[in-house]
Amino acid sequence: MRTSSIILIVVGTIAAVSASVILASDSNSEPESVPIYESGFTYYDIELVQTALAEHGIIVSPPTAITDDTIGQYCLYFDEGAPRSVGYCTTTEVRDSSGNAIGNINLGGSIDSPILAIVNLETTTTTTAALNADRGNAFTIFENVIESLVCDCWGEQQSERFPTPTSWFEAVDEFYLDSDKRDIKSTIENLEDTRISLEITSKENSVLRTLLILKI
Repeated sequence: MRTSSIILIVVGTIAAVSASVILASDSNSEPESVPIYESGFTYYDIELVQTALAEHGIIVSPPTAITDDTIGQYCLYFDEGAPRSVGYCTTTEVRDSSGNAIGNINLGGSIDSPILAIVNLETTTTTTAALNADRGNAFTIFENVIESLVCDCWGEQQSERFPTPTSWFEAVDEFYLDSDKRDIKSTIENLEDTRISLEITSKENSVLRTLLILKI
């Protein structure tokens, strides 16, 4: 029987610092083995994300295909510590209710089906006040992307400590702030055959919140 788990990692400048593992509830049954490119979300599901976020005044542009040598800038991910790229990638721009560009949502994999989704949202200053101000939009976007591309089943499969996706986002965000804004990564394994990671990374003049959904 499959289980889901939450792994919290604080990333240092030299090496990763260990993390604790919080076990969550078991899923109901063992799913059948299906090739990852033939299961889960598709490129067309960006329309579900667009519709869901429009209800919150957040606009997601039509997707643009990236097929040239810049593809690694949009759909690069790490698997077992090694960088991985894909053969096909689409990107969309995300704007808040005031029309400000706040990030992008990228789907990548083969030309027929994606294997990953990456949501990058940037706060353009490093102040705690600015990060807190951007929380609402970031958490709304992350939660709706998970529900649209993975499932609306969080409450059935995750631990009581994090009964909703937002409660997990908040915990990671607060850990980042309480640790003097050290880079942080938190991962959920085996939610409907996906690995979901949330990373917060400090840059010179901004902070990047990244949600990665990877089919497994």
